[in-house]
Amino acid sequence: MIYSVSFSKPVSDIEEKLGKAYKKIKIKLDTASSLESRYFCEMFTEKQVFHKKMSEAEVTGFIENHAGKTFKNAVLRTENKEITYLANKKGKITKLEKELKSENLSQKTVGGGTAVNRLLSAGKKKNYLIPEGNPVPFLIMTGVMTPEGKVISSRYDKFRQINRFLEFIDDILPSVLKHKEDNEPVRIADFGCGKSYLTFAVHYLLTEIRHIPCEIEGLDLKKDVIEYCNKIASDLNLQGIRFSTGDISDYSGEKAPDIVITLHACDTATDYALEYAVSKKAGAVLSVPCCQHEVNTQLQKKEKPVSDEAMAPLLKWGIIREKFSSLVTDVLRGEYLEKSGYSVQMLEFIDMEHTPKNILIRAVRKQGPENQEAEKEALSLSGALGISPEIMKNF
Repeated sequence: MIYSVSFSKPVSDIEEKLGKAYKKIKIKLDTASSLESRYFCEMFTEKQVFHKKMSEAEVTGFIENHAGKTFKNAVLRTENKEITYLANKKGKITKLEKELKSENLSQKTVGGGTAVNRLLSAGKKKNYLIPEGNPVPFLIMTGVMTPEGKVISSRYDKFRQINRFLEFIDDILPSVLKHKEDNEPVRIADFGCGKSYLTFAVHYLLTEIRHIPCEIEGLDLKKDVIEYCNKIASDLNLQGIRFSTGDISDYSGEKAPDIVITLHACDTATDYALEYAVSKKAGAVLSVPCCQHEVNTQLQKKEKPVSDEAMAPLLKWGIIREKFSSLVTDVLRGEYLEKSGYSVQMLEFIDMEHTPKNILIRAVRKQGPENQEAEKEALSLSGALGISPEIMKNF
């Protein structure tokens, strides 16, 4: 028996096929109904929702005619299976099947039921934005999940990192959206995107979980990496996401971004990204800096790198100086963002056991004048250390 089915990612001519430009359709079994038409169907357009009752035969026929065809994504749940239909740009349909254990059946919301049983059975499992157990196309394509939705053990740290980052994004979405018009896409620039696990994750969060239109561009210096990312986006027929080869220092996007992401952009590349975000008045910035060599090099070259001899021991040993330099660099970056009118937080991205680069700078633009006190603090710190890193050019 079919318990539920959901359709998303409609084709361009859906209005011609179904009479209206539906964005998604959800069908659920109504267990309280004894009538033949015991399925409840919700059909969503951009601004309206239409309802109708359907029989099991009608639901079965609708699935056959539209899963992977009129709608490129569809998820069907029966008493013992979860079936996902995925269509790529060329129309090829991939069908992924996952067996459901009997004890998991009560976890599904059926006919107006609740998720209490799911919460009780979850135990100590983390309530991730992208949960385990449900196949997610981009995670399958990038080797984090199996087609059945199981996280591959060797990639669990990556899965955890993705979800942690999505929490940081999800928290600041209300602040970004309050400055947007209804149905206006959220624009995101991701500098130094690499293989774009997190870029795809943010796209999934916005489009599939929060149902927010978006335009995302990932930028990286490596041509082969960008080709790889564009191929995944094409194979999954993702809309509103693209990848380009380029240097952060001379990037000039067509439209100002609402959110700027820069994760592990090496050394001064992070500074260029922050400068770009501020110049475009981005609503929010999320940055995990990496390889802060510039300050370390400046401190190492000076005979008397600090004005106070009491601080000299911090620079005596190379490994300590490197860590100290990284912290100083990120402090100056935080001061720059505060000076430019942002509310800044320094957060732990993931546990130290997973990566030494675990400080995330999260900044949300405020209304009001610039913070001159932050500028004074930055100038005082850099002056005391006798350094002039790239970020100080913006003060």
